[in-house]
Amino acid sequence: MMKIKHVVIGMIFLLLLGYGSQLNGIKTVRDHFTKTNIDSINPPSPIQGEAALVLDLDSGKVMYEKNDHKRLYPASTTKILTALLAVEYGKLTDRITVGKEAQFKTEGESTAWLKEGQVLTLRELLAGLMLSSGNDAARTTAVYIAKKQLDNPHVSEEKALDYFVSMMNRKAQEVGAKESHFMNPHGLHHPNHYTTAYDLGLIASEAIKNPTFKEIVSSKVYSDEAVTYQNRNKLLDSNSPYYFEGANGIKTGFTDEAGYCLVSSAERNGKRLMAVVLNSSKESVWNDSTTLLTNGFRSSEYVNK
Repeated sequence: MMKIKHVVIGMIFLLLLGYGSQLNGIKTVRDHFTKTNIDSINPPSPIQGEAALVLDLDSGKVMYEKNDHKRLYPASTTKILTALLAVEYGKLTDRITVGKEAQFKTEGESTAWLKEGQVLTLRELLAGLMLSSGNDAARTTAVYIAKKQLDNPHVSEEKALDYFVSMMNRKAQEVGAKESHFMNPHGLHHPNHYTTAYDLGLIASEAIKNPTFKEIVSSKVYSDEAVTYQNRNKLLDSNSPYYFEGANGIKTGFTDEAGYCLVSSAERNGKRLMAVVLNSSKESVWNDSTTLLTNGFRSSEYVNK
């Protein structure tokens, strides 16, 4: 009976998309997420992103996938893993001094406008990291957490960053993201810095379990006497044409090599879904994500009736 229900869920979802993904037979992932049984169909998918995934966070079922195990570049969705480690090993009230890592900026990169010697709380740094997507906030967060874990405040910023990257790769393996490898805490392009839609789903589904992480990524804006950061996630913005009712995260990303990426999450009527889109276009990344989430919720509602 359950197998039949899974078939129905998968078929309904693909019909709602209009076309569906090009799958070869029935696939099952046994160790982490499980895939609903979806019949192979041949018409092209309306999803423009090179890879995509829709995950039911409550059941752990993959409702839809497109190239979900294809190795791609994650851009700033990398920061999901950086923030996860920060909330696991740091306290939001920790006061952190921006160090020499502030000098490591690359021209044109996204920034939280940090300056060497500036003092911020970890909460403020994480807002700069996840809302405004500051690569500088990623470096300072990484250096702080690494020095704390090494119990050595005098280790160089370069060595601290290297250690934090090793923490990232260990954490990825721990949650089952075995097709990923990270080289930095921010997602600037490196040929050996890669992931898959499936792995990003694993990492993000682990991160969203943390109440602190969830509160940060669901915020439209963060502002206090020291900093103000606006969230780049248009799904959260009620003034945006891409606003999605129930959206509560998670992270945008872009580099020339990665294209436009988005890991999004939403909750409606107690149902929690996550969508991953990699290597889409500037406009299509939003359309892809809202299409995936909309049809995910419609599939769930139909089956539950």
